[in-house]
Amino acid sequence: MEEVVSPKLRVLMLGLRGVPGVQGGIEKHVEQLCPLLVERGCEVEVVARAPYQPAAHGSNWRGVRLLPLWAPRSKNLETIVHTALGVLYAGVRRPDVLHIHAVGPALMVPLARALGLKVVVTHHGPDYERPKFGRLARWALRCGESWGMRWASARIAVSRTIQERVRERYGCEVHRIPNGVRVPPVSQQTDALEPFGLQPGRYVLMVGRLDSGKRQLDLIRAFNQARLKGWKLALVGGAEYSDSYTEAIEAAAHAPGIVMTGFQGGQTLEQLFRHAGMFVFPSSHEGLPIALLEALSYGLRVIASDIPANLEIGLPAQHYFPLGNVEVLAERMREFAERPLTEGEREEYRQWVASRYDWNDIALETCAVYEGLTKKSLTAGKRIATS
Repeated sequence: MEEVVSPKLRVLMLGLRGVPGVQGGIEKHVEQLCPLLVERGCEVEVVARAPYQPAAHGSNWRGVRLLPLWAPRSKNLETIVHTALGVLYAGVRRPDVLHIHAVGPALMVPLARALGLKVVVTHHGPDYERPKFGRLARWALRCGESWGMRWASARIAVSRTIQERVRERYGCEVHRIPNGVRVPPVSQQTDALEPFGLQPGRYVLMVGRLDSGKRQLDLIRAFNQARLKGWKLALVGGAEYSDSYTEAIEAAAHAPGIVMTGFQGGQTLEQLFRHAGMFVFPSSHEGLPIALLEALSYGLRVIASDIPANLEIGLPAQHYFPLGNVEVLAERMREFAERPLTEGEREEYRQWVASRYDWNDIALETCAVYEGLTKKSLTAGKRIATS
């Protein structure tokens, strides 16, 4: 009897700034997914943008190879230049699968296919609808969606809304594989709240990049109208580039009771989530918001705008408000502040979201897409007996 080792399925990830601990929904998605792909027999390499990739993690993190590749610090050129360089690098490395995330980087799918690569594209949302982009950028993003969906070897959508849009618009098959959550262990630590002057159970939390599509200004106005006695508003997140919107948030945040923490991660972010009195997500454009799923995984009562991506999560009607309606949002906040959740109710939220959005299931479904594309079986890395 002779033993042989089955070769691993080699995957190269492209289209994100970096991992781990880098701000952004796509970054969080890849951070959670990649180590699980490694556990299931994939050899995974992430091509990150050098200005964002944390140097402390070196070239390997939890079995995932990390390659910081140069990218210009330019709002308009960063994504396209880095993705083009990443595709050329993939042309040399020859992975079994090049996995590109988001419609902007998907502009480079035709180049990748011309180089003979098998390409999976995950559609995280129609970024061309975000108000921060100008006319030329929106046109480029629409082209990215079109070229990515038409030319990809396989396609993934993070929500049913995106899946249906792609099927209708481009007539191609799309796998729906959502974002996920990990239910965190219960902890009573509160030391990370002290620098921000926050008291457990007495602050409204929002986590998200400072961006006009996230609608932080709506939340600030609603918080001021709600007049929640003894409560504060914690805005967690930073800006990619300073603009008039970030300046407006900073000016509005000078009001009493409003705290801007900047981008946070690790234990600080965990404590901010765990001890919030409620979580509010007033965004106007999303794919399937990881921050909202994470809030539920901590057992928080949430209020979200009634956009399709948020509605798809399937919460009861009282957890939603009409997009942009500050008065209704303020009323929802008053109602929720008056009746805090019991520990039993919080546990129900945690188990409910865990049963629907489990990263382990998501990794298995992603592996199935790879296997269907490459015809490789993920017995990779295991010894197989032969005669």
